[in-house]
Amino acid sequence: MLPPQVNRLSVEEAADRYVDLVRAKTVTGGLSPATAEVYARDVTTFVRLAGPGRVLDDLTGEDVDAVLLAFARKPDERRRQDAGSGGQATQSAASQARFRRSVSALFKHAASAGWVQLNPMASSSVTARERGGLRAERRALTKEQAEGLIGAARSPVAAPAGRRDQRTDVRDALVVLLLATLGPRVSELVRANVEDFYTNDGVRYWRIFGKGGKTRDVPLPRDVTEVLDAYLVVRRGVAPKAQGEKALLLSWRGRRLARGDVQAVIDRVQERVEAGRRRSVTPHGLRHTTATHLLADGTDMDAVRRVLGHSDLSTLGRYRDELPGELEVAMRSHPLLRDQVERDE
Repeated sequence: MLPPQVNRLSVEEAADRYVDLVRAKTVTGGLSPATAEVYARDVTTFVRLAGPGRVLDDLTGEDVDAVLLAFARKPDERRRQDAGSGGQATQSAASQARFRRSVSALFKHAASAGWVQLNPMASSSVTARERGGLRAERRALTKEQAEGLIGAARSPVAAPAGRRDQRTDVRDALVVLLLATLGPRVSELVRANVEDFYTNDGVRYWRIFGKGGKTRDVPLPRDVTEVLDAYLVVRRGVAPKAQGEKALLLSWRGRRLARGDVQAVIDRVQERVEAGRRRSVTPHGLRHTTATHLLADGTDMDAVRRVLGHSDLSTLGRYRDELPGELEVAMRSHPLLRDQVERDE
């Protein structure tokens, strides 16, 4: 059923109203602030690519296709170009799919609000290209690569020139260990406050505030607890600059780390990993690493689900990557033949 009268808003006006609505949902808990900002960023990009002065109702499925294709070809500044590629990395299939969902949500609201007569997404034909395998930086690190990264994070760093209170090596170690062993979302990591870490019956826990207002309490491995305690001592030296800042992870200036700072931390630690075990990885790739190695080690799937903060076991499939030689090891120690192998030995 068509709306009786269409409000012929420009693309920019419609986007501004929609973004205001999305951000308002964070107040009621309907959306997390991080998710709302992703929607806002995608819609802002859509406005730029579609043309801010055009009337939203004039856009056709072909126009939307042109925007989706333009986004797919847009350089992704967050991804470094592959060595020797000679060009800048474009948007991944996952980013394209996310952008399409954001645009689709905009038009769904526009149709219900009477800003468009027909939703042009119904006639859009462009979809994200097939992934054809995960990007190297999105795959889980192998055991050797993960151990190399963790080892580099925990190794003492020669004191650099400059003031002692500007050193960040202990903080960087904590960032890497939390990402690699617990697999939090980067938004959960940068939102963490000191008060979110507590001790119960001799075990240190991190109360993680996740998506949709959900919380989970995850116990820290002993090695991570040691690094956390060491960092909290260092953090006290930075605290006078923080002016009451509750954030766990602070810059040397006393400010909460931003999402973009986390990749820089990982890259800085990677520079100290020996070449044979070094491979670029994103924070999300370390989330894959956590899930992959916990499951490969036989950890209960429900326990892994709770560590990662998912409500459905089926979601774990997205975070489970194959490991080299994994099937061979499984077949060598098949549970139905284990007794026979032991008798033969």
